[in-house]
Amino acid sequence: MKSMKRKRYTAEFKAQAVGLVSLGKPVREVAEDLAMGTSLLYAWVYKGEQPAQLGSAGLRAAGEEPGADELRRLRREIAHLKLENDILKKAAIILGTNPQPGDGR
Repeated sequence: MKSMKRKRYTAEFKAQAVGLVSLGKPVREVAEDLAMGTSLLYAWVYKGEQPAQLGSAGLRAAGEEPGADELRRLRREIAHLKLENDILKKAAIILGTNPQPGDGR
């Protein structure tokens, strides 16, 4: 009987995968994108759970523009997309496929 080799994931890869889930992407979708099992990703999310941080939901500092909410949202979206892109590039390398040239960098 042949023994199956287990895939080893780096701590950075795990953190980025959990980061995608924490940004609101469904676990099933993240697991499919990274070609891994959902149960493993759920385990990582469960281990990495942090108590929710209380923020200033709706409270603005004196003199802060109303457009700052939109700017903040767009910056979060950019960070989310960059994180997702990095994870997918690493997954492509792990799976032996080449990322598409001309990604704008």
